[in-house]
Amino acid sequence: MNKELIIDSNASEIVIALLEDKQLVELHKDKKNNNYSVGDIYLGKVKKIISGLNAAFIDVGYEKDAFLHYLDLGAQVNSLNKYTKLGMAGKTKILAMENFILEKEIEKTGKINNVLTANQPVLVQIAKEPISTKGPRITSEISLAGRYLVLVPFSDRVSVSQKIKNSEEKNRLKRLVQSIRPKNFGVIVRTVAEGKMVADLHNDLKALEEKWYDIAAKLENSRPPKIILGEINRTSAILRDLLSEEFNHVYVNDQIIFDELRDYIKTFAPNKLDIVKLYKNKLPIFDYLGVEKQIKSSFGKIVSIRGGTYLIIEHTEALHVIDVNSGHRINADNSQESNALEVNLEAAAEIARQLRLRDIGGIIVVDFIDMVEATNRRKLFEKMKEEMKKDRAKHNILPPSKFGLVQITRQRVRTETNVEILEKCPACGGSGEITPSIIIIEEIENNLRYLIEEQNEKNLTIRVHPYIYAYLTKGFWSIKFRWMFKYKTFFKLEPTLSFHFLEYRFFNKLEDEIKL
Repeated sequence: MNKELIIDSNASEIVIALLEDKQLVELHKDKKNNNYSVGDIYLGKVKKIISGLNAAFIDVGYEKDAFLHYLDLGAQVNSLNKYTKLGMAGKTKILAMENFILEKEIEKTGKINNVLTANQPVLVQIAKEPISTKGPRITSEISLAGRYLVLVPFSDRVSVSQKIKNSEEKNRLKRLVQSIRPKNFGVIVRTVAEGKMVADLHNDLKALEEKWYDIAAKLENSRPPKIILGEINRTSAILRDLLSEEFNHVYVNDQIIFDELRDYIKTFAPNKLDIVKLYKNKLPIFDYLGVEKQIKSSFGKIVSIRGGTYLIIEHTEALHVIDVNSGHRINADNSQESNALEVNLEAAAEIARQLRLRDIGGIIVVDFIDMVEATNRRKLFEKMKEEMKKDRAKHNILPPSKFGLVQITRQRVRTETNVEILEKCPACGGSGEITPSIIIIEEIENNLRYLIEEQNEKNLTIRVHPYIYAYLTKGFWSIKFRWMFKYKTFFKLEPTLSFHFLEYRFFNKLEDEIKL
């Protein structure tokens, strides 16, 4: 698989696009003024305890108090609170973690008011960024993520990523980590650690252990609310999690990020330094590499799929609803059941991509086209699971119901990625809105293909604005000529001054307009 990473850095944000076989599958935005990112560690203060919810609201400096549920305290929260108290008094300097005496674990079915009290300082970590009107969701089960390992203070467990399927490799990694694990620290082995040697894991572990002691040092004389450790910015975190030897190209338009990337790649794949390219052209990097066009065609309420199939994606307060429509895609040689299966399988791949691309989380309900045969519903379910394997977010998929609905839950830790794709209409001075102009040529071709191949229309005439006409007829091997060659039929193309810039219409041989 050809994997590419394209990074666009500007004054307000950094946008990272992940392409697989030239298709956009993930889009991440890191605003440079975002102070509440997943992984940040704060010294907060208990503001209010809500016994009915078995939860507490914690002041971490955000306009809305953060939410901490009893189940997010972690079994060793008493040890953490004790260590936090020692750190604020400056006593952790003389108390290494290996000499720290752990407190008794809390009960799984206990009450939060037996653990926390009002105005108590607590060390917490952002688990979900502020979404909509809600404050951050936090946890007091602190974890520090590295390239290969995740360090969990006050634990003694070693676990290995479930995505590593080879049992021998899992046992090897577990034995290696057990041999180098410092006392009173638990370790989670990440998927990218597969095949790595003990030196790589040991270096990663030492760096994380030093980070924990930096936290302890910053606690001294601190008063809540205060940020203790800002996780590396989201850009670096994404690159840490995504970047691997599998990538073929990484393009970036910022010299500082370019230098950081080369230094980072040098640590695990020095022979692949040349994959990082510094982009210096005047044209925006996303426009030059074709990413902007894919963004415009992939976001919005209606998403078209090749062949005429399209999705309608609606967002409500509680869930997302996706409706699959076959459009004018009908194969006369197939039965209705076969057509439905073909459309559904194609839509399943696009839906899996859309969930990653938009970072849609929570409950998702997909209304596929109804299929009668149980074997076909099973094929759809297997296809959906196969496509979702590429998704790094935790998710769960239920088989199609009797109504043809597929229910999906997907982990949500930050606000959904939303790109405004509608442009101001030049014909009405900005009072109306149109579909993106960047995909107008593809839209005309799709309708042309439909009329020629599926409606068997002959002697078509297409009328467009003079600017579009000039673009379609420019050069000997023009777009118009290529279309005639591709679809093996002749059609007329006529400029019409009265049309607005993106207006086009089809007419048959009797000069009657064909309504699409």
